[in-house]
Formats: sequence, C-alpha cells, structure tokens
Amino acid sequence: MASTTSPRDHADRVPDPRQRLRAVGLRVTAPRLAVLDWLAGHPHATADEVATAVRQRLGTVSTQAVYDVLNACTRVGLLRRIEPAGHPARFETRAGDNHHHLVCRQCGRTEDVDCVVGARPCLDPSDTAGFEVDEAEVLFWGLCPDCRSTGAAPGSHAHHEEEGRA
Repeated sequence: MASTTSPRDHADRVPDPRQRLRAVGLRVTAPRLAVLDWLAGHPHATADEVATAVRQRLGTVSTQAVYDVLNACTRVGLLRRIEPAGHPARFETRAGDNHHHLVCRQCGRTEDVDCVVGARPCLDPSDTAGFEVDEAEVLFWGLCPDCRSTGAAPGSHAHHEEEGRA
C-alpha cells in the first residue's frame, strides 16, 4: 500500500533542522539552519528580527538572503507566514497543524491558540461559492496583558520598545 504522507509530514516529526531541510528537498546551508534554529525559539518573529539574529550568529548575511530562506522554507511548509493586518508579516516553525493566533492591536504581540472547534478546516463558511475549503485562518484580536496594564494608546509601542520587543 502506498504511503499517504508527504516529505513535509515527515519533516514535521524530525527535530533536527538538517534532516527537516533534506526531507523537503532543500540543501542544508548555514543561513537556513540559522533561520530555522532561531525561529524555533522565537516564534512569530518578523523578517527583520530574523535577519538581525542570523547576522549576529553568522556575521555578514544579506537581508535578501534571509528573505530568500524565509520564502523557500515557507513554500515547502517548514515555516508558516502570518500576516496580521496593519503589522509586518511574522514567521513561525509551527506549521502544518490547525492552530490560530491571538494578536495585540497595540503592540502586535502574537501568540498561538489551538483550534477550538476541531479538525481542519474547523470552520465552515455559510457559502463556499464552489470552493473546496481545506483551511480556516483565524486571527483573534485584542489587547495583550502588557498593553492592558499600561493603558497605552492604540498603536503605541512604547512599553515594548523599552523592553526591546517592538
């Protein structure tokens, strides 16, 4: 019987970034390893945050090279790109499952939240217009605890900039 798992499914179960890259047919390079390793510990990072961290680790790496890695890894499913309206795109290594996100309206802090309804797509539209729906991407918007406690004005990033998290 033929296997119904894809190389991408196998890559999800392999913790070693080298093996994950090989499992989806990507060459193992220092920038790819640095990006995957850093994002594993810093989910929901922007491309600029990733580029800064990769440069600290490897030295000279162009911003374009980091964008290329992010795009290649997203294309093959090793990374997930999240694009909350009004905020820069963010990347995470938690890809392939059916989770959603909480996003702070003020500072952009983003947190994972497991699907509350069940299996993919977990929500059904009232009219599919002929589409075969296989996923629902849900963003929950609100104020994070830090923004609520400081009473910062909408769009203010002051308390996170002080902490180096803006």
